[in-house]
Formats: sequence, structure tokens, C-alpha cells
Amino acid sequence: MIRKKEGFQGQRMIVIPRNILNRKCAREPALTPLYITDIGYYPKALFHHRKRAQGAEQHILIYCLEGKGSITLKKEVHTIQAGDCFLLPRKCAHEYSADENDPWTIYWAHFLGTSADGIVQTAIREWKGNKVYLPHSPDRLHQFERIYEQLQRGYREENLVWSNMNFWSFLSSCVYPDLTQQGKAFRQNDAIDQCIDYMNNHLDQMLTLQQMAQAVNLSQSHFSYLFKNNTGFSPIEYFNQLKVQKACQYLLFTQLRIKEIAAQLGMEDPYYFSRMFSRVMGVSPNQYREKIS
Repeated sequence: MIRKKEGFQGQRMIVIPRNILNRKCAREPALTPLYITDIGYYPKALFHHRKRAQGAEQHILIYCLEGKGSITLKKEVHTIQAGDCFLLPRKCAHEYSADENDPWTIYWAHFLGTSADGIVQTAIREWKGNKVYLPHSPDRLHQFERIYEQLQRGYREENLVWSNMNFWSFLSSCVYPDLTQQGKAFRQNDAIDQCIDYMNNHLDQMLTLQQMAQAVNLSQSHFSYLFKNNTGFSPIEYFNQLKVQKACQYLLFTQLRIKEIAAQLGMEDPYYFSRMFSRVMGVSPNQYREKIS
């Protein structure tokens, strides 16, 4: 039987760098109660299968939008259909698979935090088990997409805090679906956000500080000051983080060689790319690919 952990057409996935989790999420008071470690979307995930004999280090939420699948937890098999939401507690052995004839489309997130255990226990108590049916809600899906979108913009503190605060709201809409309310959080399109959009649209190039500043009509010195003050990172450092985030997706979802990934990110020197990747992620590109696979 064919089995796949990842590699589905149209899939999206973000793995928050572990140094960011350790340096910010596990220490920043606004984040320590609850924070996302991984998040993604797998459409029509044929042959999707995961088995963790020791469970995962994080709690896992799986929401099935379409199709079918099954989840085994504590030797009990649960059938998953469109609308079902399931919570897998951390460090609990489990296994899950998409249906072979009607594979599921799922939104999923891994999360931790000092309040995470309590949230999962509350959900299990409210649901009288690990699974609940959630009526289709465009607002809930939109909120998940906004969380994903904001994390995709990098790891400055406001992105992390905003995304994880909204993840509180997303979880509450799952735990208490009858109380779901429309979210109203929107990103302001200021000069910093305009520049981040510019960075994301030019990940295949090696932008200079001058080019970034010109893109938002600011002097280099003023732009650098505003960007560092707003994000906590220099513009070049932030741009490199976005490149590494894109590189992680290439490593996870493609068979491109390191040299080819470097080229996709506008870097002629694969050794320079590998050093940059290692500084951000704490492991080399090859080690990252081997660890995730």
C-alpha cells in the first residue's frame, strides 16, 4: 500500500523554526500560554498516512473539510468525515489515514503552551470524546487562512502574537461551535507590511537594502530604523527568514536538490544558502529534510 506523510498537490505547510519557538514563543508572556508549532492544509490527500508510536510532542488538531479518513487513538478507531474535528493529545500513540476512495481534505495544526493541556482537556470534556462535528463555517475557515497568512509573513513578534491570539479564538470556535462569532482582525497596510509583501514577491532575487527602501519610498536609514523597530529584525535578516521559510517548503514538498533550491531563491552559491539556512533553522538543509521525512 502507498503511504505518504506529505507531498499532495496544492498542499500548504509552515513549520515554525525551533529557535523561534524556544527564543520567543516559550518565553514571551503573551505567547507561552498557547502557540502554534506547525500548521497546514492538505487537499485531497490520497494515501496520506501517519503513525506515531510514541505520539507527537505537540497536541494536534485535524479538521476534515471534505472526504473521509480514520484516526486510531488508544486502540479505538474513529471514522472521520466532512465536518469532523479531532484532537490528538500530545504524547499519545496514534495513527491516521485518508480514505483510499474518497481521501480527506484537512486543515491541521500542532500546538503547545502552558494552557494547551487544559484546552485539550476542556475540549474532550465538552465533546465527550476527542471528536466533534462542526457545522460548515466560512468565518472559521477564513480565520484559519488569516492565521496561516500572517505566519507566512515571518516571525516578528506582532505576527506571532496576532496569529496565536487568533488561534485561541479559532480553537474556541471548535470547542464551543455554537458561540462562534465573526473575527474582525485585519492587517494594516503600512510601509513595513508593504515591504514584506515586496519581499515575498521577490524571494527569487537577492534584494538590497536600497531596493527595499525604494519600494516603500523611504530613505535607507529611516527605513532600516522603522523596520527594526517594528519587527525586531533588520530588513535583510527578515528577508532571509522568509527565504528560509520558502526553502523549508521546497525541502518538504519537492525533490529539488540543495543547489536547485538555492537557485530558486536567487542564490548562486549553494554553500552560502546552506550556511544561512543553518543559522536560522539550527540544522543544515539536508538534516532538515531527513528529520522531517
